[in-house]
Amino acid sequence: MREKIIFINGLIDLAQPRLGTKVISKTDDFFASANRIISPSVPIFKEGVFDKHGKWMDGWESRRKRTSGHDYIILKLGKPGKISKIDVDTSHFNGNQPAMISIEGAISHSNKINQLKWIPILSKKKTKADSHHFFSVKNKKVFTHIKFNIFPDGGVARLRLYGSIAKSKKSKNKKMNLASLLDGASVIACNNEHFGKAENILAPGKAKNMGDGWETRRRRGKGNDWLILNSIDGGSIDKIEISTHHFKGNFPSYCSLQAAYLSKKSSKQIVNSSNKWKYLLKNAKLSANKTHKFKNSLMKKDKINHIKINIFPDGGISRFKIFGKKI
Repeated sequence: MREKIIFINGLIDLAQPRLGTKVISKTDDFFASANRIISPSVPIFKEGVFDKHGKWMDGWESRRKRTSGHDYIILKLGKPGKISKIDVDTSHFNGNQPAMISIEGAISHSNKINQLKWIPILSKKKTKADSHHFFSVKNKKVFTHIKFNIFPDGGVARLRLYGSIAKSKKSKNKKMNLASLLDGASVIACNNEHFGKAENILAPGKAKNMGDGWETRRRRGKGNDWLILNSIDGGSIDKIEISTHHFKGNFPSYCSLQAAYLSKKSSKQIVNSSNKWKYLLKNAKLSANKTHKFKNSLMKKDKINHIKINIFPDGGISRFKIFGKKI
């Protein structure tokens, strides 16, 4: 049976807090905090749980509007970026979801709300109870702020803004972590992320727990698990770090890395060519709950912008870093 490939297409959620995204303004969040709408976790429902304002809900919920107008929140994106796809998730909001939503964006270095000039990103769309609403975005501008409007009031569990971080040119020829989520690295595809998202390994800092890393299901057949990431354009690769923190009985036995420098290709073309890429690291033994440091001895003079991480046969890693000069 042929293994299913998960195509992530290099998109990341620009609304996630670990990038530094924050709610900087809201009209009302009487029933449920606006900050919950950008929580990275899947929304949950707590049967029979109430707080001093009413039913506890995992998302943002405003009170019933008795005046003209509508409710909204304003986000400052931690990293400016282009938005390609949007998910407005009303999970568990049934009878208290908004009638409609819309989204606007602004480009500004200021946080002064009255100085932000709003550009339409998504026109008014109807919303349903307890549902995911997916939209594609045609506007290719780089945004710094987002205004999420609900009409006239109600609750939304999560807002996901999938796109790409605007890559800075300031750090050219500087040695850096070329696999940093904060600087624009992203996952293109993987074969499995059953217990933990592949994107987690590019996140800053040490993983909080196993769920904050990439973990595949237990493999019962032949082969191995893998992911492919789009790194920052780099060269003069020096040091490689692979962390298995928190993975004690489920770390991979060993791993290998392959790398290439590719011009623009589709995700399927990248995956199909990846088995032929040169090895950056071969058959590196891994241990439990440890940061493993390796020197690059196979591709010292090569430019790279794509990396394939092969783990054998399965398991979890928490963080991945590769240090070289941005070109």
